[in-house]
Amino acid sequence: MKRVLGLDLGTQTLGIAKTDALGFVHGVETFRFPKNQYIVARKHVLDLVEELDITEIALGFPLHLSGEMSEMANNVTRFRDDLLAANPHLEINLVDERLSSVSANTTISQRGMNHDQRKQNVDKIAACVILDTYIRTKEFKNGK
Repeated sequence: MKRVLGLDLGTQTLGIAKTDALGFVHGVETFRFPKNQYIVARKHVLDLVEELDITEIALGFPLHLSGEMSEMANNVTRFRDDLLAANPHLEINLVDERLSSVSANTTISQRGMNHDQRKQNVDKIAACVILDTYIRTKEFKNGK
């Protein structure tokens, strides 16, 4: 099974998750970069793509609860387009992430993490939620 990368892009952080050879989702890291310096985040993703032999990415798409585009959704779209310009062989799928932060915070609460642990892990866990949502949706569409 090919590996898939899950990304939760923020203005200063990038939550990263990946699937293993069996398709299970694992958090990789919360990558921190200077505010709005998406080129730094893009280079990190491209390095991971090469290192992990990734061809498919699930990228969180932050819409408003109404379904309308947010300012961050525009940043995510540009980030996707820049990744594709740098590596046109990638398949990048936008995943509605409206409830991923809620799910990530629930997971954090259930694990009893303190404030510092929450700050360190919320983006990585949100990336796991995004990737898991993408995998499950894809399996459902394929009748699995």
